[in-house]
Amino acid sequence: MTESNENQPNVNNSSQSTSPDHLDGDVAIITGASRGIGRATAERLAADGATVIINYHSNEEAAMAVRNSIETIDGDAIIVQGDIRKEGDVKRLFEAAEREFGSVDIVVNAAAPPTIYKPLAEFTEAEFDRMFDVHAKGTFFILREAANRITTGGRIVNFSTSGTNMRGPEGGPYNASKAAGEQLVSALAAELGDRDIRVNSISPGLTDTDGVVIDDAAIDTLVQQTPLDRPGHPEDIADVVAFLVSDDARWITSHDLLATGGLS
Repeated sequence: MTESNENQPNVNNSSQSTSPDHLDGDVAIITGASRGIGRATAERLAADGATVIINYHSNEEAAMAVRNSIETIDGDAIIVQGDIRKEGDVKRLFEAAEREFGSVDIVVNAAAPPTIYKPLAEFTEAEFDRMFDVHAKGTFFILREAANRITTGGRIVNFSTSGTNMRGPEGGPYNASKAAGEQLVSALAAELGDRDIRVNSISPGLTDTDGVVIDDAAIDTLVQQTPLDRPGHPEDIADVVAFLVSDDARWITSHDLLATGGLS
C-alpha cells in the first residue's frame, strides 16, 4: 500500500533540472570518440562541463579534430589511442585519465567497427570474430576496468543496438555480440549499485553515421518504418547519453534505453 505524500516535506533537493554545466568536475572516458556517436557524445559532455578523454583506435587526425572542437568551447580534453580489444590498451586508457585528472567518474563505451548485415550463412569466421572481439570482449574489458576504477556515484553507459529487440533476417552475429554487452551491463549494475554507480545501455535505431553499411534501399525502408520519419543523428543519441549520466537519471540503472525514433 502506498502512503500519501500529502503534507510531507520535500527533502529531495536534486529534483531540479540540470544546468548546462552540471558535469563540472567530472572526468569522462569515451571510447570510439573520434567519429559518429562517440564524437557527438564527447562534444556534448564537454559542453555540459565534463573533462573528456577522447579514445580512438586508428584515426588520430579525427581525434584531434574532436579535441579542437571541444577546446573552442573552452572545454578540457586529452587524446588517448587504444584498442578496446586489447586488455593492456584498456588499462592504459584508464591510467592516463587517472594520471592526468585524478579519477574517472563517467565511462561511455561507443567503440564499434562498421556494422555487418548479411545472411548468417554468408558470415565468415573473421567477421564473426570481429563483432564479438569488439562488442563482447572489448566491452568486458571496458566494464571490468570501470568496475575497479570508477568513483562512487559514477555512471557507465554502453552501446547496444535496437536489433536485439527486433526479429528479422541478417545481422545475426552483430546483434548477438551486442546482446552479450547487454548482459554484462545488467550484471555490473547489480554488482555496483551499493556504490551508487549506475550502469545502463542505449540501443539506437538507424543512425546516420559512417558505420552504417547497408544500401540506400534498406535505409529507405527503415526510415519508412520509423514513426519520426527520419534516421537518427549522432547528436540525438548524444543527448540520450547526457541524460543518463545526469542527476535527472539518478533512479535509472540496469536499463537498456531504446533511442530509435519509434522504430521497433
